[in-house]
Amino acid sequence: MQDQQELKFYDGLFEEICSYENLNEAFGKVRSNKGAPGIDGVTVEEFEEMKIEEIRRLKQEVESWTYKPLPVKRVEIPKPNGGVRLLGIPTVRDRVLQFAIKLKMEPIYEPQFSPNSYGFRPGRSQEQAVKKAQSIVASGKEYVVDMDLSKFFDRINHDRLINRLGFEIKDKRVLRLIGITLRSGIMDKGELIPSEEGTVQGSPLSPLLSNIVLDELDKELEKRGLEFCRYADDCNIFVKSEKAANRVKESITRYVEKKLKLKVNDEKTKVGLSKFVKFLGMTIIGCSICISCKSMEKAMEKVKELTPRGTHKTVEQIIGKINEWYIGWSGYYKMTSYPSQLHKIEAHIRRRLRAKLVRDQKRKRNLCNKFIKLGVNQRLARKTAYSNRKTWAMSITNAVHKAYPNNWFIEKMGQFIMSDTKLKHWYKMNELPKLS
Repeated sequence: MQDQQELKFYDGLFEEICSYENLNEAFGKVRSNKGAPGIDGVTVEEFEEMKIEEIRRLKQEVESWTYKPLPVKRVEIPKPNGGVRLLGIPTVRDRVLQFAIKLKMEPIYEPQFSPNSYGFRPGRSQEQAVKKAQSIVASGKEYVVDMDLSKFFDRINHDRLINRLGFEIKDKRVLRLIGITLRSGIMDKGELIPSEEGTVQGSPLSPLLSNIVLDELDKELEKRGLEFCRYADDCNIFVKSEKAANRVKESITRYVEKKLKLKVNDEKTKVGLSKFVKFLGMTIIGCSICISCKSMEKAMEKVKELTPRGTHKTVEQIIGKINEWYIGWSGYYKMTSYPSQLHKIEAHIRRRLRAKLVRDQKRKRNLCNKFIKLGVNQRLARKTAYSNRKTWAMSITNAVHKAYPNNWFIEKMGQFIMSDTKLKHWYKMNELPKLS
């Protein structure tokens, strides 16, 4: 704690940031994150080839105040529900400096942040946030104020943020350096757009700055005795009644807009029982956590995208791509209390693949012979192959399941599954017969 206090009021924080050791550590963070090049086209690998020289030059420029960050490259990422999310890619050298600032600022602010804040913090995760929300709902606070801040990252007021930073950071040179970074501008299709407000999503420093801004909201909620969970700009406040929820929504909206100078999205900010509210892709029903309907729909669409019709890829190749996605997806969503949701996604993957395998046999005779070769009795093989069923309907017939059973996809083709482990655990916890 004493070291943190020394850092807090240390006038030499600028020198700490600019030290070769700190800049070198910052480059290690950039390298591990990889990422695309900025507007100068320099890749992480190219920067690393000249690392010693590049870091020394960056250090010299910052210390002599000749450093000028380049504008970030604007990138548009489609949102699943329509529209686009605007991201910015700083150059590698600018990312190095931003990480260097973050490495020295984070120890100052981290001990002060609310225990109810989970986003972009070391040792904290989305899963912890959801489980905390679950415990609050289980305590009887089933009504949720689901706050949605409109274009939060784009609307952070620079002057207010710098003033807020000044409460803790006494080295004015650091504040000036952050100000230069915030106002570096955005390059969009060859046009330079001034960045007069907001922090760029994609910048290494933005997550920390956003938490500093929203820590004011956290402190206000705590002062009012409200229970809440916040992950970045996704904030859920829990109360016992609908009347209380509406009252909290109105008063917190006024606070956010008048005090923090941010905008609450009235259309997306809502009040409701937790079972009707999505939080970080999950829905809390009583004491249980389940994958939200919207997240399940998105997963189904992703499976469809990864198993397109008419592809010439083999089943093994398709499963390889699906596994790349599904290992990460299921690793997060395995917190669901209903493992049948995971099983549903895995079954959908297999059905899409069975439809492909049927479609690959161009003629009914070929399909019939394939069934027989794979152990389907002749009568069932002929009845299924020569039926008038479409491919999608045929994919759930007994003949197709016997020819391509679940174990064939899992053991021979390498399909990754999460549901079996979860289901067996669920059966054990509920003292029901185990799966065979």
